[in-house]
Amino acid sequence: MRTIRGPALFLAQFAGDTAPFNDWDGITAWAASLGYVGVQVPSWDARLIDLDLAATSQDYRDQFLGVARANGVEVTELSTHLQGQLVAVHPAYDAGFDGFAPASVHGNPGARREWAEDQVAKAIRASSAMGLGAMATFSGALAWPYLYPWPQRAPGLVDTAFGELAARWRPLLDLADAQGVDVCYEIHPGEDLHDGITFEMFLDRVDQHPRANMLYDPSHYLLQQLDYLDNIDIYHDRIRMFHVKDAEFRPTGRQGVYGGFQPWLNRAGRFRSPGDGQVDFGAIFSKLAQYDFDGWAVVEWECALKHPEDGAREGAAFVRRHIIRTTPHAFDDFAAQDVDAAANRRALGLDR
Repeated sequence: MRTIRGPALFLAQFAGDTAPFNDWDGITAWAASLGYVGVQVPSWDARLIDLDLAATSQDYRDQFLGVARANGVEVTELSTHLQGQLVAVHPAYDAGFDGFAPASVHGNPGARREWAEDQVAKAIRASSAMGLGAMATFSGALAWPYLYPWPQRAPGLVDTAFGELAARWRPLLDLADAQGVDVCYEIHPGEDLHDGITFEMFLDRVDQHPRANMLYDPSHYLLQQLDYLDNIDIYHDRIRMFHVKDAEFRPTGRQGVYGGFQPWLNRAGRFRSPGDGQVDFGAIFSKLAQYDFDGWAVVEWECALKHPEDGAREGAAFVRRHIIRTTPHAFDDFAAQDVDAAANRRALGLDR
C-alpha cells in the first residue's frame, strides 16, 4: 500500500488580480505558508502559467518548477477543465462557453473547438515534459440538455452524442498514451461523463482506452445521491486523481436535487469547505489507501458560506489529519510462523 500524497491545493479558485494571487511566485509561496506541499495548476490562467512555453521550452519548465520548489511545493498536475469543456459543446451553451476561449474564436464553434483541442494537446505534452503522470479535465457535453427530457429523447440520440464525443477525444487520448499521461475526467454534472454509467458508455466507445481515467470528487456524487464509497470499489483501477471537496444535501418539501433555480446559498444541495459538509472523508481515505491509490489529495475549495482563505487554511490541516500513513506489515506479524507444509496438513486434519 502507498501513502496518499498531500495536502495539495487546486489554485483555480484562488488566482486573482491582487497579490499574492496574481503571479506564480506569490501564489505558490502563499499555498506553502498554509501547509500545502503541492499545487494543481489551472493551465488556462496566464497569470500563473504560459501553456505555450510549458509545452515547448525546457528552460521555461525548469524555471516554472524551480519557483514552486523554492517556495516549498510540488506541481501535482495541470488542469484543462475549461479547455476540455470546449472539446464538445451543445449549441444551447455556445454563448455561455465562448467566455472560456479567446475573443478571436467567439461565435465560431468550429474554431473554438480547434483551439480547445490544441490547448489540451499542449497541456498533455507539458505534463509529460514536467514528469507529471496525469492531467485533469472535463469531457464536455453534447447530450447534457437531454438528461431529463421532455419530449422524450429521439431513438439513437444519446448513442450518436457519445460516438461523437469519443471520436473527438480519441486522438487526444492516443497522444496522452504516447506521452505517458493519464487523462482524468472529472465526473461532474454538466458533462456527458457525469456518473459511472456515462463513464462506462464513453469507455466502451474508446475501446477501454488505458489513458481514459477518472478524477474522483465525492461532492458531485453526494449531490446526485450516488454512493460515492461504492464508486471507489467499482472504479478504483480508473481513479487516478482525487479532489477533496465537501458538500451537503438537505432536501425539503420545496426542492431537491435540481435546486429550484436557486443560487448556491439557497439550494438543497450545496458545496461546503472540507469538514463542513456530509462527505465521509475518513471512509474515502481508507478506501483509497486500501486500493493503493498512487496520487495526491488535492483540496478544491468551493463553499457557499465560508471565506476562501479560511477554507484554504483549514483544508490543508483537514487533509493532513485524514492521510493514512499506511502500514508496511500486518499488525499480527508478531505471531507469524515459518511455513511448515506437514504442520499445515495436520492442522487441517488431512493426514488422519
